Amino acid sequence: MLDKLLGRAELKARIEELEDETHHLERQLKAESDRRADAVSDKQAAEEEVNRLEDRIAELEDRVERSQESEDADREPRRAESLRGDRLESVLDRLESVTTGPEGALSAAITDDNTLPDAVAAAAGDDCIGVVRRAAPTLYYTDDAGLVSVALRPPIMPDSFTEWDDTFEIDREWFQPVDRLVFAVVRADVCAVGVYEDGDRTDFDGFESSIKSDHSKGGFSQSRFERIRDEQIEEHLEEATDLIESMVEDAEPDRVVLTGEQAIVGELAELADHTASTDAGGKPADALEHAFADFWTTRLVAV
Repeated sequence: MLDKLLGRAELKARIEELEDETHHLERQLKAESDRRADAVSDKQAAEEEVNRLEDRIAELEDRVERSQESEDADREPRRAESLRGDRLESVLDRLESVTTGPEGALSAAITDDNTLPDAVAAAAGDDCIGVVRRAAPTLYYTDDAGLVSVALRPPIMPDSFTEWDDTFEIDREWFQPVDRLVFAVVRADVCAVGVYEDGDRTDFDGFESSIKSDHSKGGFSQSRFERIRDEQIEEHLEEATDLIESMVEDAEPDRVVLTGEQAIVGELAELADHTASTDAGGKPADALEHAFADFWTTRLVAV
C-alpha cells in the first residue's frame, strides 16, 4: 500500500521490465559471441585443413620427383669410354657412315640437362632419358630404328640444336684439332704455346717464371710477401700474353685454345676462341703435351 501511495510500485515494475530486457540482451550478446567464436574456429579449422592439404601435396610431389630421379639413377649406361687419337677417329668414322631414310637420324646438341628437347625425350624414351640427361652437356645421336643410341661430349661443344636427317650431324672441329691451331697452357709459373697443323705440332715456345710459393718466418711480413707474389704472377701473365699474341700473329691460326689454371684462364680468356681448365703440370713442353691430350678427349656414353 505504501509503495503504491508513494509511486514506487510503478518504478519497481519498470525495473523488472528493464532487468528482463537486460537479461534478454545479454543472452543475445552471448549467442552472438558464441557464433563469432564458432566462425573464427571454423575459419581456423579450414585454414589448418588447407595447410595440411598443401603440405600433403608438396610431400607427394617431392615423392614423385624423388621416384623419378631414382628411376633415372637406376638406369645405367651400357658403357662409357674416353676417346682420343685413333680410337676417336674410328668412332667418328662409324657414326659418319650411318645412313637412314629421310629424317631417320637424330642429332642433338644438349647444353642444358634440365630441359631436354622434345625430340630427344621421345627418341630416348623413359628408360634412357635419365642417362642422356646425366650425360649433358653432350651431343646425342640415335636413329628411328634404335640401332644407334650414343652420347658424345666433345672438347668444343656447339650451340644447342636438334636435327632429323638421313645422316648424323658431325663436325670434326668439335672433336679434333683440325686445320691450323694455336694451343696454349698457362699456369701461375709456366707458359707453353704450340702451333699445330691437323694435330701435328709445327712450332713451340714456352718459359717458366720464378714465383714465390712459401713465406718463410722472419724477413718481411705476410702482406708484403703476398704483394710481391702477386706482382710476380702479374708480370708472368704479361709475358704469357705477349708470347701468345706473338704466336697467333705469326701463325694466323683458324682457332686459338687456351687451357690452364681456372683463375689464370679467366684472366686471359679474351686471347682465345675456346678455354678449359687443366691440371697439366711439369716443364713447359710436358705441360703442353699433357694439356693437349686432356683437351682433345671426347667422353662417350653408350645409352
